[in-house]
Amino acid sequence: MILEQLPLGPMANFIYILGDSGTKKVAIVDPAWDVPAILHRVEQLGATLESVLLTHGHHDHVNGLEELLERHSVPVYLSEHEAEFYTPEVEGLVRTKDMEVIHVGDLAIECIHAPGHTPGGQCFRMGNHMITGDTLFVGACGRTDLPGGNTETLYETLDMLKTLPDETIIYPGHAYGDATTDTIGNQKLTNPFLYSRNQTEFSRKRNWA
Repeated sequence: MILEQLPLGPMANFIYILGDSGTKKVAIVDPAWDVPAILHRVEQLGATLESVLLTHGHHDHVNGLEELLERHSVPVYLSEHEAEFYTPEVEGLVRTKDMEVIHVGDLAIECIHAPGHTPGGQCFRMGNHMITGDTLFVGACGRTDLPGGNTETLYETLDMLKTLPDETIIYPGHAYGDATTDTIGNQKLTNPFLYSRNQTEFSRKRNWA
């Protein structure tokens, strides 16, 4: 598997190059901030861009999308649940369903609907690796005070993610923690939003953060 984490932009975003090391076909996850740098890395890998995957539609995760599509006409995958006001108006948009599997080369990528930060947030899971976007960070979680955010829904989403195997490695959408990746198991022990005892406690923490 190819899984490259690129720190780009003024908001400490992580953009990902994800794909199959056998076929050298890749997808870009959340293209933003510096499209030439992203595509240069794809070229360095000797890879072919096959698609774009979006964890959600916030501007800081999609502001490079139109520029990228001007250079590469590829499908763009976004959850069917994402709000219309967060949905880019681009050609080749494909709406994904919860638990749908997308293939990039021979790599199977499971789309996990993960609402709360936005209505159509989604994670991308490849075995024990999962790109979590702005749903779950190392040591934190996504904000819920922007349009379409919902604290109670995010609590339910994180409760669902806690049921994944402890060895699952998360790859967040921003460099907000003291590490760039971590395991679900360690996050359950160290992330205050994951070890909240109930929804009331979680909401209190989220609203104070």
